[in-house]
Amino acid sequence: MLNQKIILNQSEILSLGASLRQIEQKILKQKLNEGKSKVWFQGEEPYFDVFFELEHDEILWFQFTLRGKSLSWDRRKEYLQTGITNELSIDDASFYAASKTIDNDIQIDWDFIYLVKSILETRANEEIFAKALALFN
Repeated sequence: MLNQKIILNQSEILSLGASLRQIEQKILKQKLNEGKSKVWFQGEEPYFDVFFELEHDEILWFQFTLRGKSLSWDRRKEYLQTGITNELSIDDASFYAASKTIDNDIQIDWDFIYLVKSILETRANEEIFAKALALFN
């Protein structure tokens, strides 16, 4: 599954976007400075998550994972980075969510970036997703 292209039709994209549900804050270990928060959305499909770290409602960092692929953005770097996760690997460590690792792609996967953008656009009426979409410009 390494670096395979994910191809979805519009119906699947809409379904993935609609399936994202915010996870309660108390589940996240909050050891952040004042004004900072973390927001986690999980989709119905396994290995489908969107994480945000915010400071005064502005995105410091976000990560989107789907089917063993990852897209992240960090304010310190200010560019989108794609990669692959170990979530689809078959070994004991992969069964624990906290053990997810990401290897950055050598070349940016633009197809995955456009796919992520299209999924986020299904939720563009929500402030946090609208802010994430602005990072694609």
